[in-house]
Order: sequence, then structure tokens, then C-alpha cells
Amino acid sequence: MAWAHVIDGNIQQIYQRPRSLVIGEVRYPSNMFTKYTDAEKAAIGIYPVVDTGTKGDNRFQITSHPTYTFDSSNNRVTTSYTVTDKPLADSNMVDADGNNLLDMNGNQMINYGLKSQAKELAKKRAHDLIKRFGWLVQRVTMDSSQTIPSAVTTYCANIRTDCADIITAIDNASDMTAFKALYQDTYNSDGSVDVVARVNRWSSDENVKTYIR
Repeated sequence: MAWAHVIDGNIQQIYQRPRSLVIGEVRYPSNMFTKYTDAEKAAIGIYPVVDTGTKGDNRFQITSHPTYTFDSSNNRVTTSYTVTDKPLADSNMVDADGNNLLDMNGNQMINYGLKSQAKELAKKRAHDLIKRFGWLVQRVTMDSSQTIPSAVTTYCANIRTDCADIITAIDNASDMTAFKALYQDTYNSDGSVDVVARVNRWSSDENVKTYIR
């Protein structure tokens, strides 16, 4: 719970937690925020802050710090936010003057957009799914009479295909709406999941569970 100090309709200060404060020439204890009634607090210019603003989805958007507005008709302070889409594409890092920023080796530093980040996550997920069977490769290396089960070989190939398909879908997303759709499940009429979102849809490991280490 937050509160605001308002004088003549103008917000002076936002308090995120109770604290002792001086209003006029009177010092009020910190428990005033919780002990006083709303009317008593309003009499000294203290009003509750009600979070009425709509925030963005932090996976795809940047939400600004709140803007506070005094709502005199309801004796409260409300919030609003500015929501901006995160960039899909990469961009060069620049300094305050617009000059390109280089790393210690003289290479251009990059701000990676959502597409690049998503593709890296897909590659990492594929790697993590496949590496569970690395012990089978080590076993063959140590004992040439051993083999990697065909079910595992097929599964790993499917995972690599899944990863490639996800990366292609990410590359093909032409705008933020299309990009967001890659993260959205579709549902049956009973509320159950019909199709898992493309970025989260990987081949089942049901047939290879016994080989997972």
C-alpha cells in the first residue's frame, strides 16, 4: 500500500511505506498511515494510492515508472503508465552523442532485440534436451560394441528440427503481433490446451525416458 501527500490538488510526495513525517508544524508518527481513518488522513492531505494503470507484458514491452494523478472526486491518487514495445531487431549500441560503441577488441557492441534473444533461448533449450543423452555417446567412445538406441537418435534429430522450425518462425514474425503469437497456446472449448505455443512446442521424450541421465 502506498500513500501520497497532496496540497491544493498537487502531489508533493509518494510514500511507499509508513514513515514519520512533518506536515505543517506537526510531526506525525509512522503508524498514522495504518491507525488513522481515511478521513483523518485526508484532513492532513494524505491519500491512498490506487494502482489503476495498465502495465505491459514485460516479455515484450517496457512499462514506464508510474505517473500519479490526484482524483479529488474519490479522494485517492491513481496511476498510469506508458507502455512501449521492446525492439524486435538488433541495433548498434551508441553513446549519448550517437557514436557507435566498440568493445575492447574494436567490435561493434550490439543491443540484441527480442528475436535474437528468443532464438538463443531456443538453441539453449535444444542443447539442454539433447545433452541428457550425452552419456550414450561417451559409452560408445569407451566401448565400441555399444550403440546409441535408434529411438534416441530419432528423438535428437526431432529436437534439432524443432529448433530450426522455431527459429524460422521467429525470423518470419513480421511485427510484434506475430511475434507474440509464437508464445500463445490455443485452447479447446473446455479450456484444455489444443496446440502448445510454437516456441514451447518440442517433440515428446516419452519413448526415450529410460535413457535420460
